[in-house]
Amino acid sequence: MQIVKMILVVVDLIVCLAITILAMIQSKDDAGLSSTITGSSTNNFFEKNKGRTKEGRLKRWTIILGIAFIIITIALSIIYIA
Repeated sequence: MQIVKMILVVVDLIVCLAITILAMIQSKDDAGLSSTITGSSTNNFFEKNKGRTKEGRLKRWTIILGIAFIIITIALSIIYIA
C-alpha cells in the first residue's frame, strides 16, 4: 500500500505543477463589463473555432488536469484515512 501512496503523491505533485504552469502561460482575454457596454460580438469565426487554437487547447488541458488533481487528491485522502 505504501507504493500506491508514493505513486499517487508523485503524480499529484506533477499534476499540480502542470496546472500551475498552464495557468501562468495562459493569456487573460476576458473583456468583462466593457464588452457589454461597447457591444462587442462574440459570434465570429475565432470564437466558433476557439477550441482549435493554442488558447483553447491550454484551457482544455487546464480543466482536464484540474479534474485529475481533484480525483487524485480525494483518492489520497481516502487512502490515508484507511
